[in-house]
Amino acid sequence: MTKSALLPAVLVVASITFVSCGGSGVPITTPPSKDTTRVLASQTVSSPTAAAGLVLVDGEIDTLGRGGISAGNAPGLMAISPDRSTVLAFDSSSNKVYVTNTKTEASTGSVQLPGPTSSLAIPVDGSGYAAVPAAPLTGQTMGAVVAMNLTSGGVLATIGVPNAQTVVSNPAGTQLLVFSNDSDAVTIVSPFLLNTGSPVTVTVPGFDRPVNAVYSSDGSTAYILNCGAQCGGTQASVQILNFSTTPPTPGAVVPVNGATVAFLSGSTLYVAGLGTPTGPLCASIPNAAPTAATYCGFLDIVNLTTMQDPNYNNPAAEIAITDGYHNRIDMSSNGQLFVGSYGCTNVGNVNAPLGTVQAEIRGCLAIYNTTNGAVVIPPDNGDVTGLQSFSTRYVEYVAEGGNLRVYDTTIDSLLLNSYIETGTIEITGQVIDVKAIDFF
Repeated sequence: MTKSALLPAVLVVASITFVSCGGSGVPITTPPSKDTTRVLASQTVSSPTAAAGLVLVDGEIDTLGRGGISAGNAPGLMAISPDRSTVLAFDSSSNKVYVTNTKTEASTGSVQLPGPTSSLAIPVDGSGYAAVPAAPLTGQTMGAVVAMNLTSGGVLATIGVPNAQTVVSNPAGTQLLVFSNDSDAVTIVSPFLLNTGSPVTVTVPGFDRPVNAVYSSDGSTAYILNCGAQCGGTQASVQILNFSTTPPTPGAVVPVNGATVAFLSGSTLYVAGLGTPTGPLCASIPNAAPTAATYCGFLDIVNLTTMQDPNYNNPAAEIAITDGYHNRIDMSSNGQLFVGSYGCTNVGNVNAPLGTVQAEIRGCLAIYNTTNGAVVIPPDNGDVTGLQSFSTRYVEYVAEGGNLRVYDTTIDSLLLNSYIETGTIEITGQVIDVKAIDFF
């Protein structure tokens, strides 16, 4: 792997046609579906009798709601605005981002990207951002953050960041952190400086293959996830990025076993990753449950007050989870931490004929009980591509292996009742992502 030198921003202003649906501007208090506990699931289909799009789910009783929303032929990754009024869905078949108004339950248009993305951010109403690693820029290395106008439509600017892979916004939407493949630097983008003549990007070196970040609630601190050896670097860690200096500088480092995704709860940062390209041998982790999988991942718990991780270099405290590349994490309202990955070791077959005896079924999901430290690896297969908790229910929606599972977080097992007898919401096609519109 080689480092990529981050180049100055290249701004390319463009425009496209934006389709308006229901543009009266009159606030809608009751959505057309008449459902007030709505969840959206993005799904692709191969059947000629069904259409791809965003499916409405009744999140109170875990059944299909009324209608759906068009979002291209293969919608997958989604992002939702802080006020939950706007949902973005990336269609991999066209490289377009479809914009949905959750009040009208209708698509308000789409924005054409210059390439595929696996990272969207929508920090404030009216603006959105996509990291596009293969975005072509004349005379420059490929890669950019595309700033999208979600109100009037089109591309506001293409901000050059070589190999831009992931974009993370601060709570106010005034600052973006951009992470590039095979780089030891973080790019800070200030979108409000567009068209002012001031530099839009600042490159901060001094990291170890950074891939993601979590901001504090007030946006004053960013906790950078250094992927380390797993991504061709040296040591996985959590590292502070200080915004009190100009330019911002790297701060304290806390070594961890692996770091590609994290969840912040108060002063505790839960961090997941492999630590090496494959992860450790499951048999080498004393607390790992017996499994046919060769390699496991790690979950670390960092105390941000003391900036320490008691799990690191302490075999008795290490927490083993599934392997793969961890990029999904969420916590239920009763403290169950769901960690998902893709490309993990699948064991057994969850779809085997009824009566088939299997010693183990394993996929890419792990559940950590933050109260008692127990780890559950549910008997399912496939990549985890979406997680959604609820503030009013002890359940977690999990998109795994193309299915939409519903977990009862009081027992960390599939929810079984008269509405959902199998623990799965039956949706035609492959479910990719899931976002709750209401409940918050």
